[in-house]
Amino acid sequence: MGDRRAHSQENLSRPRSAGGHDSSPRVINIYHNCTVNNVGRIENANFGDNHGTVNGGSDSSQPAASSQCVSNTELDALLAPIRDASYTRNRKTSPPDSDCFPGTREVVIKGITDWADSPVLFNADAPHVFWTHGYVGCGKSSISQAVSQKYGRNGRLLASFFFYRNSGDRSKMTRFAVTLASQMVSAIPSTGSFVQAAVKADPALLTREVSLATQLEHLVYKPFTAAVKWGLMFQTFFYGPFLIVIDGLDECEDKDEVKEFIEHTLDFFKRHPSTPLRFFITSRVEQHIKECLNINGVRLDDLVAHGSDDDILTFLEASFLLRAERDPVIAAYVQSHGQWPTRTDMKTLVHHIGGSFIFASALFKYIVGPSDDGLTPMTRLPLTLNMNPGLDGLYAYTLAKSQRLSHFSNGSQNSSASRPSKYFTFS
Repeated sequence: MGDRRAHSQENLSRPRSAGGHDSSPRVINIYHNCTVNNVGRIENANFGDNHGTVNGGSDSSQPAASSQCVSNTELDALLAPIRDASYTRNRKTSPPDSDCFPGTREVVIKGITDWADSPVLFNADAPHVFWTHGYVGCGKSSISQAVSQKYGRNGRLLASFFFYRNSGDRSKMTRFAVTLASQMVSAIPSTGSFVQAAVKADPALLTREVSLATQLEHLVYKPFTAAVKWGLMFQTFFYGPFLIVIDGLDECEDKDEVKEFIEHTLDFFKRHPSTPLRFFITSRVEQHIKECLNINGVRLDDLVAHGSDDDILTFLEASFLLRAERDPVIAAYVQSHGQWPTRTDMKTLVHHIGGSFIFASALFKYIVGPSDDGLTPMTRLPLTLNMNPGLDGLYAYTLAKSQRLSHFSNGSQNSSASRPSKYFTFS
């Protein structure tokens, strides 16, 4: 196994019996990122950074995967995952740049975490898949980000993938499976040897010569279940199952493979109902997704039905208050006239927004943002209430006011009136 000093090592032993004989198997060395065959009974062995535990032993006649050490760094390079697909990506350069505003979406997130934390053992009928759906701008990606961060911190996030339309591989299924596999190996290093064994047995797994279902089965699901069998069962029993977060599934251009992913995943959990793994998926209600997920065995959550007016109000109140502390024009107005916006204006604004966080953010930026139109935030606020509800009204108003700018030629005025200009983006 090479230079054993280069690997983290744990000596596992048990007290000798009263007669002086060792009442347990010989001392066993467990090397992180290596797999040792035929080790006999293992007690209290830590596997990787997630500290999985095996108590009670396993069938020593069945090897874990390979007797060779695994370099997970080399394996990661071999898998060639998409680096900016996870929740840890730079959201400024790799959108969506979404996050839940403090104090909002707490009820929604609690419903998700209660499901994700429920045990799988002795509760095999509980759904392994949770689908949150809603229209654009209602906060799906923000919730995915918050859930990923929570389970990333507590060590139970197996992987996350944020699809994004027109962003190369992040809008396709081409490297979906290898990216999940790479993140899994990073989260649970003991899965690396099983992934390596699968690739060694079938190098085509790293290409699209095999189906997406085959890639997922051999690069993700089987290595995970093998790691659970050999070291993580008691961790998942005490701390809960692992979670994979898939955001914006409707943003994926490969619709047939989206269906293949969903159908194969549901079939896998039907075959292995006790697997301590769950999927949290968000998307708009696209037909090819709805027909696969709107079934028994999937927990459904209509984000729009939660009614987010209270969360919108929380966001606006905090945002206007913070802006007043930084903007001397608003501060002077408040000092002279009292609270701004007034409670009545705020209530009217929340009703006008209609529960869309992206619209709330866009309106707030329009009201308080810098502009050369000569208007103050106090003047812009009533103007927003006269716009048609939704982003179309805001875009149309902004573009109409901008037609006098030099970059708006006659041709661009005619062609841009019905769609957002590249000069106006809202996160």
